Amino acid sequence: MAEARHAIKVSKACDVKGCGSEAERSISGDAASEAKLKVDEGMKRVHLCKDHYREYKKVSRKDRELGSLGR
Repeated sequence: MAEARHAIKVSKACDVKGCGSEAERSISGDAASEAKLKVDEGMKRVHLCKDHYREYKKVSRKDRELGSLGR
């Protein structure tokens, strides 16, 4: 029987320019550009390594808090 597509892990590289680490998370391209991460414009999904994801979380903390309060 064939294995489910979501069960297959494909290792990707971090999409931030100059970083070659293995990506662990992905965020929307709009969120990456708002966080001022150096990625190519027009990307729908951006894959981030652990360090760049941590940087994104620090920069976007206030926006995410305000977004959760509005629910």
